Amino acid sequence: MVRPARNSRALSQNFLADRATAEHVARLAVPHGRQVPLLLEVGAGKGALTARLAPRCHELHAHEIDSRLVPKLRTRFGATPQVRVIAGDFMDTRPPRTPFAVAGNVPFSRTADIVDWCLRATNLTDATLLTQLEYARKRTGDYGSWTLLTVRSWPCHDWRLVGRIDRRRFSPVPRVDAGVVRIERRRTPLLEPAALHDWRHLVELGFSGVGGSLHASLRRAHPRRRVDAAFRAARLDPRVLVGEVSPDHWLRLHQELTS
Repeated sequence: MVRPARNSRALSQNFLADRATAEHVARLAVPHGRQVPLLLEVGAGKGALTARLAPRCHELHAHEIDSRLVPKLRTRFGATPQVRVIAGDFMDTRPPRTPFAVAGNVPFSRTADIVDWCLRATNLTDATLLTQLEYARKRTGDYGSWTLLTVRSWPCHDWRLVGRIDRRRFSPVPRVDAGVVRIERRRTPLLEPAALHDWRHLVELGFSGVGGSLHASLRRAHPRRRVDAAFRAARLDPRVLVGEVSPDHWLRLHQELTS
């Protein structure tokens, strides 16, 4: 969601143009048999996904930054009481004080900002986002590697790639396919709150690249013998690349180096 501009390209807009795809994404966002008390939609566009999400929510806030689309959305959903169309940049929204979910066809150029907003929102239960496929695969470990953001947030958030959408399902057609990322806040974090600071410090040190390897980076804060023992406990080769270390292996490293 960028600031208002004259055309869809400037706003990084690629609207869902296929009803079946919109229905599929809505089912991923709100599985059958479940109804969400409050859902925030990022980038309602022309309402394709909004229409499929509305029956699954007690209350749906459909955010749209393009002022040209807002009147049409309000007309289309004027008789749908649970839908509230909100004009403006989603990034200006304060997270609700009660539990809520997020879903949306995210403008590729603002994916990182929107994901960061979701991760910071303490009452978020889950987010189901259409993103650039490469982003979705990188963040969820689908390439067999993991990013700093994913590992750092892993104790509190589960990341999954739950779908792939052909680029021809959008209008205008983007250059690449989309992926559906599902981020769920864990009901019970994998670490105690008091351990999260040490977790973030350890992960950020490991991804810093200082020393030329993960093993060397961790030795800057821990004795070599402890790092060696932690790698053995985690069944990691000392030469492993930091991106190849899964969150579960990171949890074992953290356990060994902070106990």
